[in-house]
Amino acid sequence: MKKPVKYHVPNAITCANLFSGCVGIVFAFQENLIFAAYCIFLAAIFDFFDGLASRVLKSFSGIGKDLDSLADMVSFGVLPSVMLYELFLQAPQISHVSNYLNFVAFLLPVFSALRLAKFNTDERQSENFIGLPTPANAILIASLPIILHDHYSLVGTFILNPYVLTIFTLIMCALLVAELPLMSLKFKSRDLDKNVFRYVLLLFSAILILFFKFAAVPAVILIYIALSVIQFKIAK
Repeated sequence: MKKPVKYHVPNAITCANLFSGCVGIVFAFQENLIFAAYCIFLAAIFDFFDGLASRVLKSFSGIGKDLDSLADMVSFGVLPSVMLYELFLQAPQISHVSNYLNFVAFLLPVFSALRLAKFNTDERQSENFIGLPTPANAILIASLPIILHDHYSLVGTFILNPYVLTIFTLIMCALLVAELPLMSLKFKSRDLDKNVFRYVLLLFSAILILFFKFAAVPAVILIYIALSVIQFKIAK
């Protein structure tokens, strides 16, 4: 029997996520990292709404779950790695060794794939996350070229350093697969007691982004990790 149209809406939104990631890769290889970053932000919006649509329309499916992971692999795994690769190429080559560090960027999709595969099979992650979600990781990386564009004189020399980029990439790879409990931002109720850490995160994020715009993204990710750790320490 033919399924109603509503069952295809979440998958269509997921495909828009995938399309955004593919377009972003083209922009990244063309050295247009600002537009590549916008594609990650757009993909993240689609990634949020495909899950929301599934819950609202009650149209969950096995293919939808697999399609979501495949789209995330491109938009939040491959695309940010290409952006990092291009940042490596922009960095001055300090030594002979630094000429080959740019390939470290492609460890990111490897660990993103491990993260997504783990998410699909780990029953502990039905309510919260274990390890940094790939969209959060990608949004952090997407903020780098925008920060460089707006504040190059302040952070350009630091960020565009092959050793700094290498250490940053390795840390992000480790966070993707770390046994680190992190809260989901899905609100299942408006109860303040159950969502106090989510509300605090949203409040701090709004204030920081209002004042610092994209430069606030790294701080927001750090606050997200810190609040998650505190929440799960208290819950024990």
